[in-house]
Amino acid sequence: MNAQALGARTQWLPHLVLLIGVFITAFPLWVTFVASTLTPQEIAQTPMRLYPSGEIWANYSEAWSKGAAGTYLSPPASTLLFNSLIVALIVTFGKIAVSLISAYAVVFFKFPGRMLFFWMIFITLMLPVEVRIVPTYQVVTDLNLLNSYAGLTLPLIASATATLLFRQFFLTIPDELVEAAKIDGAGPLRFFKDVVVPLSRTNIAAMFVILFIYGWNQYLWPLLITTSNSLDVIVVAIKKMIGTGAEPTDWHIVMSTTILALVPPVLVIIAMQKSFVKGLTDTEK
Repeated sequence: MNAQALGARTQWLPHLVLLIGVFITAFPLWVTFVASTLTPQEIAQTPMRLYPSGEIWANYSEAWSKGAAGTYLSPPASTLLFNSLIVALIVTFGKIAVSLISAYAVVFFKFPGRMLFFWMIFITLMLPVEVRIVPTYQVVTDLNLLNSYAGLTLPLIASATATLLFRQFFLTIPDELVEAAKIDGAGPLRFFKDVVVPLSRTNIAAMFVILFIYGWNQYLWPLLITTSNSLDVIVVAIKKMIGTGAEPTDWHIVMSTTILALVPPVLVIIAMQKSFVKGLTDTEK
């Protein structure tokens, strides 16, 4: 009996830990959603109630079409979402394209200094954007790319992480497959297009999810590179909406915009969940 009770307790313990983790993660999101449905007066009440109100349509409509007022004249959430989507997609597709080509060159081409170039790419993992922010900003300024989508995205495209992951997968492609492609008359470009890229589709899907969220959550670089409110990404705009002076904060608009900012990454994860998991765990392509 004691053994059975101990076994049952052992089975429930992981579930209890997971439930606690879900509560810790989900409760702030629930509070944000509830606040996005309240009036400013209801949000200011202490304590704020924890169930939605009837202002959900009015709040989200105002956030989507008008934005917040105050010291920072926020663009509407539709514009902010569009900017963030453009930045995330350009960064994602750019990183995947550059990483695929660079990993393909390192693995399948024999040239002097091949491993030296790979290790130079690998070392950049220790140099995030924050470390090289000053010279990168100077280059963008010299190229007149301030307040542009090119300035927002081009410095973020190179990815040592994606290059490393694609290289590790390319090393698992059998040499017999390479030789068979050569006998069939396939050149490097045809082998890349018809063999390597199709075999890498699950890896590409996994990297798409990771890199899309990376591009969507960018804060420091867009904050520095844009001075026009019309080019603000949604993560930067949410921070600017929170007033620090005498101007009141439109908390209902801030919370509505925050919930809207969560929608695209969540949709990407839901749509590509199976491919994402398979790309990270499947070793038999």
